Amino acid sequence: MGRLLAEGDKFAPPGVKDFFLPPIFGGVTKPMVLVVLSIIIVATFFLITTRNMKVVPSKWQFAAESVYDFSRNNITREQIGSKEFRPFVPLILTLFTFVLVNNLFGIIPIIQFPTMAKIGFPLALAILVVYPLHHYVGIRKFGLGGYFKNQLFPPGVPKLVYVLLTPIELFLKFFMDPLMLAVRVFAAMLAGHLILLVFTLGGEYLLLQAPVVLKPVSLVAWAFAIAMTFLEAFIQVLQAYIFALLAASFIGRALAEEH
Repeated sequence: MGRLLAEGDKFAPPGVKDFFLPPIFGGVTKPMVLVVLSIIIVATFFLITTRNMKVVPSKWQFAAESVYDFSRNNITREQIGSKEFRPFVPLILTLFTFVLVNNLFGIIPIIQFPTMAKIGFPLALAILVVYPLHHYVGIRKFGLGGYFKNQLFPPGVPKLVYVLLTPIELFLKFFMDPLMLAVRVFAAMLAGHLILLVFTLGGEYLLLQAPVVLKPVSLVAWAFAIAMTFLEAFIQVLQAYIFALLAASFIGRALAEEH
């Protein structure tokens, strides 16, 4: 995804159409391959770094322990609570590292494609994993009636207010929450990668196609592209954290006694 787009002598900026990549073989596309690759990377990283653990950790063991500790204590425990968080640590750790690796693909040379910029992948995580799980654990704890009562009828609210509040709660918690969980990371990855493409391909166009007087401006465009790459890396990590944080928050909310 790095070709120069030009229409005659005019620069045609990259757009959403450039995220629809042709199949590599059969119906298999590059994003599909990257998703499988990310699973292999995450699994291999933790298997290798925890295979021969020592009291004084190596740098790779320390890295694995840091990621685990961050997911366990800073995300899962804080959002779900110290009494009930332990069973959900593997899930939140997996979500965080999986989304992180797929996001970081966007700034890795040659690969240069953030998988989460394809809406189907974050939607699958939100709707097929997080959404059913957080409702299931709530129903298992409180029963079907008790769970819906907790979710849709917050205590301490005047009864007449429920006429307006309950439909809003129903819409937000059962429809909008999973959608916004997916759209948040998708939109950030799509917009960030488009910005990188604009500066990178714009610099290429200025160097190869623009008048001589404008060719030095290509260096400015590439300088911005480098700066945006560092910013995009930060956003990629942040969005992986937010995705895992919100997933844990939904579970914690489902398990809470009162809302």
